[in-house]
Amino acid sequence: MSGRRTNLALMALLAVAVATGVLAWGIGTSATGPIVVAHGVAGFAIVALAPWKTAIARRGLRRGRQGHGTSIVLAGLVVACVVTGLLHASGLVDARGPTSPLGIHVATGLGTIVAAIAHVVQRPVKPRAVDLTRRNLVRAGALAAGAGVAFIGFEGLLRVGGARGAERRFTGSHEAGSLDPGRMPVTQWFDDTVPLIEGPAWRLRIADGARDRSLPLERLTPEHGMRATLDCTGGWFAEQDWEGIRLDRLIGAADGRSLFVVSATGYGRRFPLDDASSMLLATRVGGDVLSVGHGFPARIVAPGRRGFWWVKWVTEIRVDDTPWWWQPPFPVT
Repeated sequence: MSGRRTNLALMALLAVAVATGVLAWGIGTSATGPIVVAHGVAGFAIVALAPWKTAIARRGLRRGRQGHGTSIVLAGLVVACVVTGLLHASGLVDARGPTSPLGIHVATGLGTIVAAIAHVVQRPVKPRAVDLTRRNLVRAGALAAGAGVAFIGFEGLLRVGGARGAERRFTGSHEAGSLDPGRMPVTQWFDDTVPLIEGPAWRLRIADGARDRSLPLERLTPEHGMRATLDCTGGWFAEQDWEGIRLDRLIGAADGRSLFVVSATGYGRRFPLDDASSMLLATRVGGDVLSVGHGFPARIVAPGRRGFWWVKWVTEIRVDDTPWWWQPPFPVT
């Protein structure tokens, strides 16, 4: 394969890997499964092209072309991203947070985007009509098929070896503390910290434009139970029995397009109003009141959504006419 076509293929594969990685990180439904598979196959295809790219890099270094520094940084980021992705998938390293394999995988993936853009600006490679010949399409198909076989083989090795990664969820997350809230990790979004909330002083504000209510904790007697899976973008999941009040029962016959749920920390997410009947404002988990780290006195339970939607330490639920999608796909802070 020529150097130009190898570079084009790698750029396309990086784009696929980034797109599928973002989607897999944000979607919590079963539709995530094929996306995670595509992400893994793209990663193995990048690895398969490594020998050709290595030869290209050696020629470039001998010629003394501009942009060596960017190329080296990009290569290092791609290697780190692939290695940490494999480590997370295998489950061999049981760690969470920004220094976990998944945390480093995401960070190096973001760095790869920046370095790849800089690399393309310094050394642009333009597609040509001849790149779409039958021979090249066959080669692309063979690369995809080979990467798919490698992905299946990797998954098979995990199962044969009894690795923890063989049991990961369709999102790629590993089980941690299911039906045992005491073992469930305590995590929050980036710069959020666990607030100290006194139950007697806490109030839940519910506003819908027509009325504004403030409810103390004793008014939130659990009425509904739900077994739901919290799937965190930190790479773990836990199925728990939650108890609380369904949001549609809590807000009543409110008119609007979305629910905006706000935490004591200022963190917030907006949900479609139609989802209120499937969501819970939970005050208990596993038969006990929520711990401080898990959202005391009340948190959102949003089945089918990733953990960053499950707002903890809720202080306000507001119904308004803003579309639910009028927000960043991932919280900024």
